[in-house]
Amino acid sequence: MRPLWGRVALGAGAAVTATLFTVSGTPLLLQQATALTLPSSSAPATPTTDGDSERLRLRVLSSRPDTVTGGTALVRVEPPPTVQPHEVRLEADGTDVTDALRPVHLPEGGHALEGLVTDLPEGTTTLVAALAGEAEAALSPDSPAEGRVVVTNHPVAGPVFAGPHQDPFVCQTEDFALAWGGDLGAPMDADCSVETVVGYVYRTTDGSFAPLPEGRSLPSDVARTTTSTGEEVPYTVRVETGTANRAVYETAVLHDPRDPEPDPWTAPEGWNRRLVYKFGGGCPGGWFVQGDRTAGVVDHGMLSQGYAVASASLNVFGHNCDDLLAAETTSAVKERFALSHGVPDHTLGWGSSGGAYQAHQISDNYPGLLDGIVVSQSYPDVGFSTVPAVSDALLLRSYGETHPDALTREQLRAVSGFGTWEGIGAMADAAARLDPRGVCPSALAPEERYHPDDNPDGARCDVFSHARNVYGTDPGTGLPRRPLDNVGVQYGLSALLDGDIDVDRFLHLNEHVGGLDEDGAVVPERTVGDPVAVRAAHDSGRLLHGGGGLADVPVVDHRPHQDHAPDGDIHMRYHSFSTRERLLAANGTADNHVMLVEAHRGGVFSADQPVAGRALTELDAWVTGAAELALADPGGTPVDHLRRSRPEWLTDSCWIDGERVVAPQRPLPEGRGDRCADAFPTYGSPRIGAGGPLASDVVKCRLTEFDEAAHPAEFDEEQAERAREVFADGVCDWSRPGEGQRPPRGPWQSF
Repeated sequence: MRPLWGRVALGAGAAVTATLFTVSGTPLLLQQATALTLPSSSAPATPTTDGDSERLRLRVLSSRPDTVTGGTALVRVEPPPTVQPHEVRLEADGTDVTDALRPVHLPEGGHALEGLVTDLPEGTTTLVAALAGEAEAALSPDSPAEGRVVVTNHPVAGPVFAGPHQDPFVCQTEDFALAWGGDLGAPMDADCSVETVVGYVYRTTDGSFAPLPEGRSLPSDVARTTTSTGEEVPYTVRVETGTANRAVYETAVLHDPRDPEPDPWTAPEGWNRRLVYKFGGGCPGGWFVQGDRTAGVVDHGMLSQGYAVASASLNVFGHNCDDLLAAETTSAVKERFALSHGVPDHTLGWGSSGGAYQAHQISDNYPGLLDGIVVSQSYPDVGFSTVPAVSDALLLRSYGETHPDALTREQLRAVSGFGTWEGIGAMADAAARLDPRGVCPSALAPEERYHPDDNPDGARCDVFSHARNVYGTDPGTGLPRRPLDNVGVQYGLSALLDGDIDVDRFLHLNEHVGGLDEDGAVVPERTVGDPVAVRAAHDSGRLLHGGGGLADVPVVDHRPHQDHAPDGDIHMRYHSFSTRERLLAANGTADNHVMLVEAHRGGVFSADQPVAGRALTELDAWVTGAAELALADPGGTPVDHLRRSRPEWLTDSCWIDGERVVAPQRPLPEGRGDRCADAFPTYGSPRIGAGGPLASDVVKCRLTEFDEAAHPAEFDEEQAERAREVFADGVCDWSRPGEGQRPPRGPWQSF
């Protein structure tokens, strides 16, 4: 059964300064958590019925009505068939803006009026479409809502819904290299803004990209390409670069500069009407900077097929390790693209590692921004699939160093759940993202950085400080609240039950494993999660739930297997199964989730790679087919449309020595004996090895008193007494939901 929150109709939220968050008008106190509001939906109106066929319908096309930025909105007025275009009027807070409209033919048939409404003031503006002489009546609360839209305009630099801007913030426009040469130059203001610029590159006949010289003729070595829609065009690429939401953005699309400049009604001949939004990886160091690159839009594997490509510096997790700010940036950049080129038929997300975090969470929490995603080296989220695993690895490495004779390397590996002992070190190194001094970006001046003695109020370079807008700060200490907890975790439980360690070693480990203090340092005491932050993790969707927008979009999970990497690697395969488990728990099905597994061959995740590139084109077909089914069968459910439209090639598979093996992907031990599972085994994490769920979706476990009689291992009387001391607060009861574990409060939350 689908959770209610994914289907709830949301009313206008409370003011963003209130410590409330509203769902369908019901206020809920958040106990000093950061303010959350749920804005009204801008999903396309339902098809017109016979009863309202004579009404005008008004829609904002370039964004949601409540997330307009920069004072411009692309709008559409759909009049009934009996109304002529000259009979329609459009007003903005009583000012006639009808001159902005032009007649257009709709792809599905019929006619409409579209236009760019400009110079919108910051705040709300009521747009009203009506027949001549009826605009005033249309403003009445009793009038039909189809012809009236309240638009909320925000500064082009934001913020929109992600909460207050981070401070300090380092501009990097002067370091940003333009695709055709040169750089963006100095910023114009403190928000790191620049003038939007457009340049061209082209694909040469020898297979490289080069700046396109100015002039009305093309060089003799311009290649040609045939797009997915069969158009053969010169391989010349228009690249637009500017700033939005304090990020540098880039968009790229095939366009012959001899043709008219693109606009929402003049699409380039080579564009296949699809947009690929690219998300970049990373996390450590991803704070306090604008970023000096995007995930790369001059992408041969995508552009050659006619896809438009977009990305932004704050969609690279190495610059911004915050999925909420990444979602806000995606919304702003898609709006910029729509204003320049028109609305794409659909948008496909593409990202690896930190890019996968973004694609998953944006799809789930901000539905409508992405219509399908290809993710590689994936995790469900940064805060609850990665952070507990790397913090536990740091604790285990510290334990091994402090007590070198307590466990052998193989015993410590068994406790970790990882495939190799080296995996402990790789994951422990990644825990630097929890240390406020661990990974500060080089662009952040040393004097601005946190130091416990010299600069206690300085910028803290860690994931929790970067997420203050969601979790808030402790009023007593001023420190960021942390949804990090390991109280009651029985480290090494699986190793104990498998006979890899004995009871005494198990107890010694859990007595001395410790936790992390507020500065990410290992201390003897276990880590206690802040209850406000724990609730906010679930309520806000920062812990990927899977029952929101992600339930209704295709997900292709591409996994280059790295669990046996010689030096260890944090991109472990179990994370793919964690996402699938969450989808199953939230929706009762994971039919929209496909796993493709192959050997890791190094290099950048690219559409030029055979499996990944094929995944993109097949995802395009899947999204297109599902959309066509939705039109033909409006009574069907999205997941049913996805089941019926999934291309045959998109089936759980692995590639072994070049041979494709089609088989359901299963983790060990369920998959033991399966060719894919044997070739590309799935291991676990310290929490999974402590009895936790494969979904990795419990932030703070519920505790129960240690009971030797109910424990799966055997304890003698002395060991049982010692266990009650070691686990004085209790042990995790993984059979129950975690503390505060529940579905998010709703999509499109504002902070």
